[in-house]
Formats: sequence, C-alpha cells, structure tokens
Amino acid sequence: MAKNYSSKINRIRTFALSLIFIGFIIMYVGIFFRQSPLAMTLFMLLGFLCIIASTVVYFWIGMLSTKAVQVICPSCEKPTKMLGRVDMCMHCKEPLTLDQNLEGKDFDEKYNKKK
Repeated sequence: MAKNYSSKINRIRTFALSLIFIGFIIMYVGIFFRQSPLAMTLFMLLGFLCIIASTVVYFWIGMLSTKAVQVICPSCEKPTKMLGRVDMCMHCKEPLTLDQNLEGKDFDEKYNKKK
C-alpha cells in the first residue's frame, strides 16, 4: 500500500493556507452571535489569531526554504528544494536523498528523524 507523500515545504505551506481558511470560518461563525458581543468578539479574536499564526508559519517556512538544498530532480529535471535527508520532488513526487547510504532503499520519512 503506497502512502501519499508530498514535499515538506509544500505540506507546511498547505497547513498555513488551511489556518487562513480556518480563521475566516471561525470569524464567520462569530457573526451568528451578534446578540452577544462577548461571544462575537471571542470568535473574531480566535479567527484573527489563526490568521496571525498562518502569517508566522509562512514566515517560518520562507526562512527555512532559504536554507533548503536546491537539487535537480533526476526524473522530471526540474529544480526542487530538499529539507532533511530524504524528501519528495515538489513537481513529480520522486523520492530524493542526498545520503548515499539511503540510495536504493524504499522511501521512508523516518530517515529524517534523529536517533
């Protein structure tokens, strides 16, 4: 059974984007509590905090992305960025590694964890 992997950078960006939508949904729920200013304010603040958290995550992944190793994917021949010992190509989902000891082995994200 094959797992659906994606590159770490894209996964974190997707999380940050989902935080924005979650924040808007929480703020929208606050509109239904117009009769209770306290509840409405609470929902608006929680939604705003989700959007701020998204901004922080986008900033963090942007800084992390500048330190990522840029490689050319051997499969699609497009440039992609790698975080850790193993990662996936952002374009074609080809497993990539810079560690010669892992070449030829099945892709597993556990290789990135420190022992």
